[in-house]
Amino acid sequence: MSRSIAARPEAGAPAFSVLGAISFCHFLNDMMQSLLPAVYPLLKGGFDLDFGQIGLLSFTYQVTASLLQPLVGLYTDRRPQAYSLVVGMGSTLCGLLALAFAPSYPALLAAAMLLGIGSSIFHPESSRIARIASGGAHGLAQSLFQVGGNFGSSLGPLLAAFFILPRGQASLAWFALVALGGMGVVTALGHWFRSNGHARAPSRIAPPVDTGLSLGQRRRALAVLVALMFSKFVYLAALGNYYVFYLMSRFGSTQEDAQIYLFVFLATSAGGTVIGGALGDRLGRKRVIWASILGVLPFTLALPYVGLPATIGLSAIIGFMLSSAFPAILVYAQELTPNRIGAVSGLFFGFAFGMSGVGAAALGELADRTSIEFVYLLCSFLPLIGLLAVFLPSGDAASRRS
Repeated sequence: MSRSIAARPEAGAPAFSVLGAISFCHFLNDMMQSLLPAVYPLLKGGFDLDFGQIGLLSFTYQVTASLLQPLVGLYTDRRPQAYSLVVGMGSTLCGLLALAFAPSYPALLAAAMLLGIGSSIFHPESSRIARIASGGAHGLAQSLFQVGGNFGSSLGPLLAAFFILPRGQASLAWFALVALGGMGVVTALGHWFRSNGHARAPSRIAPPVDTGLSLGQRRRALAVLVALMFSKFVYLAALGNYYVFYLMSRFGSTQEDAQIYLFVFLATSAGGTVIGGALGDRLGRKRVIWASILGVLPFTLALPYVGLPATIGLSAIIGFMLSSAFPAILVYAQELTPNRIGAVSGLFFGFAFGMSGVGAAALGELADRTSIEFVYLLCSFLPLIGLLAVFLPSGDAASRRS
């Protein structure tokens, strides 16, 4: 038996209209979701919060999504739901309204939970649609899908700086209209999903797909991927949630300027997502995973010691390289478990959210006890975990073609 991961089972050209639509919906979804961390400085002052309470907000949002996403994926593997994305967008809409008019910290936590529920439904199901529409180019499809989300996330700081901060917390309610528009687009995607026969429940006894790896090898590979995800998303939790505070504390940046610098980091992260999936299809996913996580180590180690211009530049490089890993990791995991696409997508998106939430909460408490600068120094060593990529099986479909 060859030590290889299954090659692409689908044939035909990618359905780019569907991929474009699902990427656009991902853009809308993650743009709305990104408003929560983007307004942390506003909420910190308005509700007199400490870093630990901000971390708990992230924890509530991320862990809600983390726990529910694998369950959603597992359920819809068995009972496909053509219009589940509409429900997810509806929960995000309710979360934004609750965040806009929250009178107290417990109400903020409830709003964060509603946003988490929205993400828990959206990500595994939209990832499934991207794979169905891929025509077999799984890495490319996941990159196109994820780049929409990353660009959406990158807009959060700009929207906070130029729209929400001047108008106050209640201005978040305007973005409920974005959620309403998104519900219309995902309804159309639900029609496509159903009309192409994907809403039928699969056979109770589906024939297994031979991956060329034993069960033990697949489990070890999945464990390595989970460890690499931990490295990536805890580090990104430090950047995504506390970068504004870090720049304000260390360099005296204004809140508006710091939000713009955060946008630069998030926008370059979106570019890395595009590159990672396409290179994974061509060069092999293990090579991309290895290079993007371990390769970023020199830049993370240098970040705590440089000035403001170099910090912005290094952050952009770090975001670009780390983000290139996720499409390769996700497709690698899907190829390890080809009969459980929804479940594994939900598991990995859920783990990403969970690690981001736990990381944000833990790093917030650490920042309260030490300093935000110490948090960035400690996190600079996380990419060392990328050494574990050496234990991933070689010979995936892309590697065999290289």
